[in-house]
Amino acid sequence: MSTSETFEIHFGDPSKPVGYLRDVLAKHIIAVPSGGAIDWVTYYFRDVRLAELLLQAHKRGVRVTVSLPATPRISVANQAVIKMLSGPDRLGDGLKVVNFPGIPAPPGRAWKPQLHEKIYCFSHPKPIALVGSYNPSGNNPEAQPEIIREIGDQDHGYNVLAGIVEPSLVQHIIAHVRRIHQAPPSLFYRFTDSANRVFKSSDTTIHFLPSLQPHPVVQFLNQLGSGAHVRIAASHIRATNAVNVMIELARRGAAVEIIAESTRRRVTPDVEQRLIDAGIRFSRADIPGGAPMHLKFVLIENSGQVWSIFGSFNWTKPSFWLNHEIIVITSNPSIFNQFSNCWNTLKKEAAMSAEQKDFIIHPL
Repeated sequence: MSTSETFEIHFGDPSKPVGYLRDVLAKHIIAVPSGGAIDWVTYYFRDVRLAELLLQAHKRGVRVTVSLPATPRISVANQAVIKMLSGPDRLGDGLKVVNFPGIPAPPGRAWKPQLHEKIYCFSHPKPIALVGSYNPSGNNPEAQPEIIREIGDQDHGYNVLAGIVEPSLVQHIIAHVRRIHQAPPSLFYRFTDSANRVFKSSDTTIHFLPSLQPHPVVQFLNQLGSGAHVRIAASHIRATNAVNVMIELARRGAAVEIIAESTRRRVTPDVEQRLIDAGIRFSRADIPGGAPMHLKFVLIENSGQVWSIFGSFNWTKPSFWLNHEIIVITSNPSIFNQFSNCWNTLKKEAAMSAEQKDFIIHPL
C-alpha cells in the first residue's frame, strides 16, 4: 500500500499474495463498527467470503448497501452472492439488484447498459472510497472454474483499488453510490443533474458516465500534441472512435505507448495492427498462467506537468455510451509516480512475454 494526501493506493499483481485486493476489502469491512456504513456498487461479485463479512457487518449494526447488475456479461456470475444477501433475514433492502432495460438495436445486436462501476465506500476508521478496476469475482476454493476462465482471475492478475480519502470527494462519491441504490438509474439518467455533475478538489476531478458531457478522457487527450508523452494501460480496446483518438494523438506528434490485455477478444488483432501502423508502441501483458491485465489507466506528461487518469472505463462502445462508469483525473505527482511504477512493471512483463514468444517461434 502507498499513501498520499488524497489517495491510498493498492495494486494487485502476480507478485502479491493471491487475493491481495479482496483482502484489502475484507480488512476495511472488518474495521467498520456498529453505527458505521458500508456502501458498494460493483459489476461482478462472486466472493462468498466477502459476502459473509458484509452480512456479519450488517448483523453488528453497520448500515450496508450493495448494488449489483442483475445480468452482467456472464449472466449467472452474481447469482450465488445475490442469493446469499437476499431476504429480510439478510441484507433485506440493503441489496439492490439493478436490471437496466435495453435500447433499440439492429437485428442480432444487444445494446444494454451495465452497472460497471467498482466503488467500495467505508465510513470507518476514516471515510474512504476505493475505486478502480477490481471486481471481487473469484472464490477460494473455486466451484465454477469455467466462469473464472471467461472473466479472468482477478485475484491473480493486475488490478488497482485507489482509496480516495479527501473528505469532500468521498462525500460526493458516497452520495452517488447511495443514489444508485435508492433509485436505480433509468435510460434517461444521462439527462439528469446527477449524471452531469463533476466533482473537484485542488488536484483531482471525478466524472461519472453516462452523461451529456464530452467523454472526459477523450476530451483531455484531444488537447495534447507534440511534446506530450501518453501511456495507456487498457484491458479492453474495441471502439473504432477510441482507436481513432489514439491514432490522431500520435499523428499530432505525441509519443504514445499502449500495454494491452493479452486476450484477443478484448483487444482485437485488427485494433493492434491499426495502432502499430500509426507508430504507436504497442505491447501485450501476456501473463504466465493466463491471469488478466485488468488495469484501466492513462499517464500523461506534457510541458512539465503530469496527470493520472484511472477508473472503471474501457475503450469500448458500451463503456463510452451506455455503461455506468467512474473516471478519476488527478495531477497529484505521488499518484502519477505510483502508477508509473506499475507501468514499468507491466512493461517488463510485456517484454518478457514478447521474448518468450520470439524464442518459441524462432528458436536458436
